Amino acid sequence: MDIRVGDILKMKKPHPCGKENNQQFLVLRTGMDFKLRCMGCMHEMMLPRTRAEKNIKKIFREDKELV
Repeated sequence: MDIRVGDILKMKKPHPCGKENNQQFLVLRTGMDFKLRCMGCMHEMMLPRTRAEKNIKKIFREDKELV
C-alpha cells in the first residue's frame, strides 16, 4: 500500500477513547512501523505495518479518497 506521512487513515475498528473521529488516524511516520495519532483524543501509537495495513478501510490524502 502507498501510505505517506500526512495521510488520514480510516480504520475498521475505532480507538477506545470514545471521542468523535475516533476511527480516523493521522500518519506521522512510515516504515516497518507506522506512528499514528488518533484524531479524537490526539493519542500517539506505534503499530507494525502489517497490522495497520490489514485494518485500513479508507485513505484520505489532500482532498482525495483512496482505497
